[in-house]
Amino acid sequence: MRAIVFMDVFEMSNGISWLVNRVVPDFKTYGGLIMNTVYGGMNPRSVKTAISYGDGAKFISFGAHSTYYQAAREGRTVDGKFIPLSELYPKFKEEELDRSIRIPIKEAPNKQLDEIFRLIADNPQIYMITGHVSVEEAVRLLEFSEQYGIKKVVVSSAVVKDASLATLRAMAQKGAFVEYTLAAYTHTTPIPKTHYYVERDYVSIDEGMSEGPTGGVRLVAEQIQQLGAEHCIICTDFGVYTLPEPVEGLREFIACLLDLGISTEDITKLVRTNPERLLAL
Repeated sequence: MRAIVFMDVFEMSNGISWLVNRVVPDFKTYGGLIMNTVYGGMNPRSVKTAISYGDGAKFISFGAHSTYYQAAREGRTVDGKFIPLSELYPKFKEEELDRSIRIPIKEAPNKQLDEIFRLIADNPQIYMITGHVSVEEAVRLLEFSEQYGIKKVVVSSAVVKDASLATLRAMAQKGAFVEYTLAAYTHTTPIPKTHYYVERDYVSIDEGMSEGPTGGVRLVAEQIQQLGAEHCIICTDFGVYTLPEPVEGLREFIACLLDLGISTEDITKLVRTNPERLLAL
């Protein structure tokens, strides 16, 4: 491996990558910013800071747990019925859901979103990640990226799992990379492991607690073959304590895809060629 890009839902990871790059020789790490409520959600100041902090952000992501689409579905089963956190805890609605990221579907970007798009467009070394928004919002983000001249976009695995093949193909045709993470299709997918919130009442609660790894890695292989490896990227989303180390996760993912008929040439595109384009290596 030549480099690792890593994410942290609690802070911008490019500060840590700056430190690592000064300690570990002959290797490169990259970080960036996930616009979660820790940073005030859709906050241009956090993006502006991330661009200059450490070695500078390589990616800006439109939220993980802190998108409205994600946070609205997080909850707990009470007496056999799934209840959203926003209904169980009024403070959750006030402090998290009301501050979460929503992408306008029909309206123009508001002042904050407009500034964020301009910041990303003015810094072509940065790629944009859709985050855990809805499929409809992700499509809108791609439309905005064209409008603002943002050249490099990654469609998050969370969106990919919900999107139809036709929608993924349309996204790929717009130049976006379709992301597949191993964690989304195998291992501990049905186990609640949301530790983003510091409140103990919210810990270990996630949406879809009974959900299984729909389609599994076989579905990933089929979609990569249908979309074309030149439009896709694979990674792990590992680093969670219930999962193996990220490097081992990538080895497993590659091995499974090889067994499912993905060629070594296409594996190279998925793990090297396409990431090199994103990182301008």
